[in-house]
Amino acid sequence: MSVLVEFAMFPTDKSESVSKYVSRIIEMFKNSEINYKLTPMGTVFETDTMENALKILLSAYETLEPDCNRIYSTVKFDIRKNKNNRMSQKIKSIEDKIGKVSL
Repeated sequence: MSVLVEFAMFPTDKSESVSKYVSRIIEMFKNSEINYKLTPMGTVFETDTMENALKILLSAYETLEPDCNRIYSTVKFDIRKNKNNRMSQKIKSIEDKIGKVSL
């Protein structure tokens, strides 16, 4: 199974810039074996079960919770059985088709 997750999580009770808080979550990913990709609007990661995906989101929350009184998050899931490594496969599939599409 492949569980692709795109999420954003940040405190709303801090300053206008929240990069120092988001970087704590990214550090959590760097110190793990979780396949992830940072984007300008959030982070995408892939895991093999929904349970693992929820544990990772909880860990991200717990990274901010000690000194943040209000945390905002958006989360999107793409869950597919009998597949894996979809973070790169989905992009490769599109890149393979670029230039082959006739309008």
